[in-house]
Amino acid sequence: MATLNKRPKLPPVRTNEGAPAVRITAEAELRRSVMSCMLWEKEFYEDGVSISERIIDLVSKVKPEVAQAIAIEARMNGKLRHVPLLIVRTMAILATHKHLVADTLVSVIQRPDEMTEFLSIYFKDDKDQTVSAQVKKGLARAFCKFDEYSLAKYNRDGAVKLRDVLFISHAKPKTIDQQELFKRVAENKLATPDTWETNLSAGADKKETWERLIAEGKLGAMALLKNIRNMEEAKVDRKIVKSAILGADYKWVLPFRFISAARFAPAMEPELEVAMLKNLENNSKLLGKTALLVDVSGSMDSQISDKSDLKRIDAACGLAMVLREVCDEIEIVTFSNQLVTIPSRHGFALRDAIVQSQPHGGTELGSAVFYAMNQLKPERLVVISDEQSSTPVPQPNGLAYMLNVASAKNGVGYGPWVHIDGFSEAVVNYLKGYEELCNNSKNSALE
Repeated sequence: MATLNKRPKLPPVRTNEGAPAVRITAEAELRRSVMSCMLWEKEFYEDGVSISERIIDLVSKVKPEVAQAIAIEARMNGKLRHVPLLIVRTMAILATHKHLVADTLVSVIQRPDEMTEFLSIYFKDDKDQTVSAQVKKGLARAFCKFDEYSLAKYNRDGAVKLRDVLFISHAKPKTIDQQELFKRVAENKLATPDTWETNLSAGADKKETWERLIAEGKLGAMALLKNIRNMEEAKVDRKIVKSAILGADYKWVLPFRFISAARFAPAMEPELEVAMLKNLENNSKLLGKTALLVDVSGSMDSQISDKSDLKRIDAACGLAMVLREVCDEIEIVTFSNQLVTIPSRHGFALRDAIVQSQPHGGTELGSAVFYAMNQLKPERLVVISDEQSSTPVPQPNGLAYMLNVASAKNGVGYGPWVHIDGFSEAVVNYLKGYEELCNNSKNSALE
């Protein structure tokens, strides 16, 4: 008699375009959903609410140390601000995870307004709920990291204010000066920060304000990139702006932000290109031939954020521009309904070649992988995509990376693929580190 005690057969999983996808672990699915996520922002295939609900569910399915590590990685390497806070909020309500909340909060909070944003997320469903001891402890430690200028700069008039964070967390000052600072926060008497927002809202001359803030080093990298068009309109001396672009610290800036800035200030492209690639100056090359496949399908034209003109294709182009600089020999192919080989140009010229290579339609990822493996025969294959293939994707026959730049639930680049989620230049560092590790392991085996 046939046994009835059989493992239930799970239904197949597919991409949103219909190709067979790979069933993955909760950890891999959480990483996939998080690392390219602008929290609560709609993507091409899913709305922001469904993505955030999936993240909340997945946090409960992974070990607390895994959730903590992904939250910190998303903030520090992925340069994402909001989704790490959602992970910590979810950890705070889980008995199995809450013991790591304080340490995780301190790590992911890098700006004062992230404390108020966290509490906004915390109170989202119930503004009267009690704040847990671990949350208070984490916020108190985070509060002590900031000086008066940074606190004043982000002391905004939102539903949750910095003084609310202070009262809720009971942060204890470490010095007499900090005690006085906390008192000014509580009394809402922080010194007015010398920022472009406060100066321009007070009616200061725009040209003089921009030039002074640049000269005094008071304009951060993101503020600089976001306001290049405003500086152009205010007739700020281009030499001053170009010098500022070359000298700024872009530690927390994602590659595609430079693409947005160049869109509004094409005259600054040479300087923006140098600034974007500055972090790669000391990087060694990836030797051998690289085949780079870039997804230019219609879904890649979806906006990263409703409040931004940036698209997934911008994220892909940013990564391609960075990869071009670290690859010794490279052949670049875009795929949509067709496969188009494009010249391996540098910087913004490569962006233009990618975007203009063909109409943005379907996702023939399977055909692109098959072509690369059988015709290009590279030492490494790198794909930049949202992984929503319309055709089955063959298994790679060598070293192959799938760089996923979206949060869609299912994808194809697992198993023999080295799967990397996110759109910061950290994915390139991961790729290089992976190969160094593999080479070291091979050398050790031969000794």
